Amino acid sequence: MDDIQLANLVKMESPQAVLDEAITVVACFSPDTDPLTIRSAFDKTVSLYQGEWDHTKACNTDYHDLKHVTDCFLAMVRLFHGAGQTGISFSPRQVHQGLVAALLHDAGYLQNKDDNQGTGAKYTRCHVRRSMDFLQRHFAAFGLQESEIHASMAMIHCTDLNCDLASVPFPDKPTEQIGKMLATADILAQMADRTYLEKLLFLFYELDEARIQDYRDDLDLMHQSKDFYIRMANRFENQLSSSNRLMVHHFKARWKIDADLYQRAIDNQRVYLSTILTAPGDDPRDQLRRSSIVEAVKNKHRPGA
Repeated sequence: MDDIQLANLVKMESPQAVLDEAITVVACFSPDTDPLTIRSAFDKTVSLYQGEWDHTKACNTDYHDLKHVTDCFLAMVRLFHGAGQTGISFSPRQVHQGLVAALLHDAGYLQNKDDNQGTGAKYTRCHVRRSMDFLQRHFAAFGLQESEIHASMAMIHCTDLNCDLASVPFPDKPTEQIGKMLATADILAQMADRTYLEKLLFLFYELDEARIQDYRDDLDLMHQSKDFYIRMANRFENQLSSSNRLMVHHFKARWKIDADLYQRAIDNQRVYLSTILTAPGDDPRDQLRRSSIVEAVKNKHRPGA
């Protein structure tokens, strides 16, 4: 049991593998949800992020990238499944709204084709609003009905870490619950990613381009991330109705694993982060070796360093 890792269940680097797993799981808790509409929305998102839409550039943010979107999408599916296991049910249309919101929750980072200044990271402060606007413009392409726009936009609104959820105009209680699940999926997908610590270095440069000057450099962001773990634990419990606790029910039903593998991955990375930050004399970044990300950061942002 202890050697089972989240990253080993599904090939997360493959959008097709993520989609196939998602369709399998959706059939377990919402058999009346049309898999073709989910596949269509997912495929359109992949094409969007790859720059195949007429007026939108390919994604050029290294932290908020396509993999994060597909990670968040699958985490959302798993939370829906976990909810179903506890007796919480949603209509097929509500499920579709939540999954489309997951797919488009970071579309606000994407630049228009005629936007040639910097990268989409410059929209960090307003990316949630831009994501909501994107959904409002393109809802039909993702299988949403006009009457569902408000709900899906409210769900995306919940992913804003600075948002007071009490101020979000939810049309009904199920939308509020799904919105909190999406905000949870967004956080879990980031922090349970096996390359989360490495990608924090990319995150610093996104924040820097957005002129968010909360950190001196990427190393300072790593140090301050210790507090971020505490903040997110508090957010789960006090703002998001402890929706993260639904995950263990998914893993029990789908994989016969009596554990929340997201939380296990987060805890393991938190321990490793603390270890490398307290090691005397060493640069913690030298201890981050997954997927050659540290080298890519050096080549892109600190050439010659």
